[in-house]
Amino acid sequence: MTTTTQTEIEAAAFRQLIKHLQDHPEVQNIDLMNLADFCRNCLAKWYAAAATEQQVTIDYEQARTHIYGMPYQDWKNQYQKEATPEALARFNDKQP
Repeated sequence: MTTTTQTEIEAAAFRQLIKHLQDHPEVQNIDLMNLADFCRNCLAKWYAAAATEQQVTIDYEQARTHIYGMPYQDWKNQYQKEATPEALARFNDKQP
């Protein structure tokens, strides 16, 4: 497999991951953090960092809009639920 083909496959898988997360807003970021140790905001940070490596200017809010499929504040207002005490405790237990 060529490097170009590998990059295209990885990019397609990443696009599918983003689409999946956009199609499932019921999956809360805290649950992603607790289960997988990353969330949509992490993806946005990685996306912005990768853009910077390619000398492309994309700020964090632009990256979040790309990942969420809408401005973050809109997503938060529509879909984010109050974290349960159990989810918060699990999250806090994982912090160094």
